[in-house]
Amino acid sequence: LGSAVLLILQARTMLMTGQLVMRDLRDALFAHLQKLEVAWFNRTPAGRIITRLTNDVEALNELFTSGLVDILADLALLGGIAGILFSMDWRLALVAFAVLPFMVLLSAWFRSRARSIYREVRSRIAALNTHLQEHLAGMSVVQLARAEARTSARFRQLDASYRDVNIRGVFYYAVFYPMVELLIATGMAMLLVAGGFWSYKGTLSLGVLVAFLQYVQRFFRPIGDLAENYNVLQASFAAAERLHGLLQTEPTIVQPAAPIAAPPGLSTLALDGVWFAYDGEHWVLKDVSFAAAAGERLAVVGHTGAGKSTLVNLLLRFFDVQRGVVLVDGADVRRWDLALLRRRFAVVLQEIDCFAGTVRENVSLGRPGIDDARIRWALEQVGAAPLLDRLPLGLDTVLAERGTGLSIGERQLVSFARALVGDPEFLLLDEATSSVDPLTEAVIQRALERLLAGRTSLIIAHRLATVVGCDRVLVMHGGRLLEQGRHEELLARGGLYRTLYDLQLLRPIEESAREAGAP
Repeated sequence: LGSAVLLILQARTMLMTGQLVMRDLRDALFAHLQKLEVAWFNRTPAGRIITRLTNDVEALNELFTSGLVDILADLALLGGIAGILFSMDWRLALVAFAVLPFMVLLSAWFRSRARSIYREVRSRIAALNTHLQEHLAGMSVVQLARAEARTSARFRQLDASYRDVNIRGVFYYAVFYPMVELLIATGMAMLLVAGGFWSYKGTLSLGVLVAFLQYVQRFFRPIGDLAENYNVLQASFAAAERLHGLLQTEPTIVQPAAPIAAPPGLSTLALDGVWFAYDGEHWVLKDVSFAAAAGERLAVVGHTGAGKSTLVNLLLRFFDVQRGVVLVDGADVRRWDLALLRRRFAVVLQEIDCFAGTVRENVSLGRPGIDDARIRWALEQVGAAPLLDRLPLGLDTVLAERGTGLSIGERQLVSFARALVGDPEFLLLDEATSSVDPLTEAVIQRALERLLAGRTSLIIAHRLATVVGCDRVLVMHGGRLLEQGRHEELLARGGLYRTLYDLQLLRPIEESAREAGAP
């Protein structure tokens, strides 16, 4: 009974310890991920990241909760019994240990192959998870394109690749474990032959031989157990290598050694001679310079790929420029404390992000000092009061993943309220009304007229009608700032802005004419 109680306590202690260690490891990994720059996430598939935090951590958990205890116990037992065997008869001990060098060679052979296979297993499951994440998120596109057969075939290909690697691992283990058992049997046979010979010669008593054989059986049993756990050990080592590599990944966007003290809120923005390339080679921005005074409202227009959205990334210091300088309140953004810098901005991007959680959590994002009254005010200011009234639980209504259940326009309104609720100094809007209908856009425009007042703003727009009331319009083309001025001035010049404006003005007329002339 006492032994059973102790075993229960041991199992409970090890499981709890393993879970606590894994929780701390997951927390450390997630905290480290949030320090990495946006560029790292752009080049790292989401499935690979998820695999690191789930499958790799679970592989280590198996080691901590069972394998590690067994391995340490077996090693301690081996050391104690080895000492006893040498004290009983050193000749028999040398015979018994004669198979150990072969076991070491066999283990080295298995380790070299198993480690590479388990690395490949982790890589294949990451590819499988990436495929699942991408295609589940884009299932509507897959079904619309009738691409189910192709995506299923790709999934089967990735799944078969994952299966094949696992089978290779099973094969090596299927060779390794029986070979260990064969070497143990060989050692016992050699011991019987040598012990019998010395007993026959009278140099070894039969009692010592029998006792020695019993201890040798106890010696080889942990070796068999170690061989059985060696598979778990190699899988854990492969997982540990990947996790260590992730934790050793250093962010390229780092805090300055001596961040500047926050100056008085000048609320000015500027780019001075900025050259920037995401890959370090192909320039996205080429010698761009402009400045925004406090409270000035700048619009940025241009063709797709002109470098408009890159301006937002640089102002928020998601990336660092290769040449030139980005200035906020007259200071290089690389000298600002990152949290302090980004706290002063509110951003609404073209891609709408809603998270699983309540409406309250989606608007406040857990920022301190934002109460329900402030959240309701922000929603009302962006014209989302009807949405709030429609939701069954108001601010407590739980949104599904990615805001499923809300229309694209409604999700955009939530993102507007999120940006405005913190009363920022700067507003950055990147194609913020591109996903809403004209009626909703008109509501938002009326709200923005009130909310943009007194704030320095940068508005990246595709619809030129939204930039008419801006203080200045920046026209980007091929990564360069081609024109700038007020809306009326740019129209009068007859340059690229006039061309873009005419195209957008004529397109609805041409579409209406085609519809009128359609049979």
